[in-house]
Amino acid sequence: MKALMKTTKAVKPFDVEKKWHLIDADGLVVGRVATIVANILRGKHKPTYTPHVDCGDNVIIINAEKVRFTGKKMTDKIYYRHTGHPGGIKETTPAKILEGKFPERVLEKAVERMIPRGPLGRDQMRALRIFKGAEHPHTAQDPQILDIGSMNRKNKVGA
Repeated sequence: MKALMKTTKAVKPFDVEKKWHLIDADGLVVGRVATIVANILRGKHKPTYTPHVDCGDNVIIINAEKVRFTGKKMTDKIYYRHTGHPGGIKETTPAKILEGKFPERVLEKAVERMIPRGPLGRDQMRALRIFKGAEHPHTAQDPQILDIGSMNRKNKVGA
């Protein structure tokens, strides 16, 4: 009988196989989509997950302007940013961002804040592509459709 292995094999960057996933965010809850996407970008859904290697997959999100919030978060939640000047703190709500020119930033920032900061996190965020409409230019990559709404009944609002 062979002895049990006491070491875990760490995957090398050239051994990583990246897949493409397509997510339709129409009617999905922002935080729940963001956690699932962050785990896919980091590669935590794979058995070969290695924390110091970018082993995650590429994710395409369409219909980002149709994401939903639960409760009164659409008007009561406040996002802060600072201009860099004294007294330069600015605030906005998700409703204003979703009505504005770049509604995909709500979902982008939610995912970005769940990814570790640093060079590895920046590499993982480059694998995320978010579009506000139903069209995307990545059909040649043949992405697998990931139905997040059917994973859990709480993932979708107003079903």
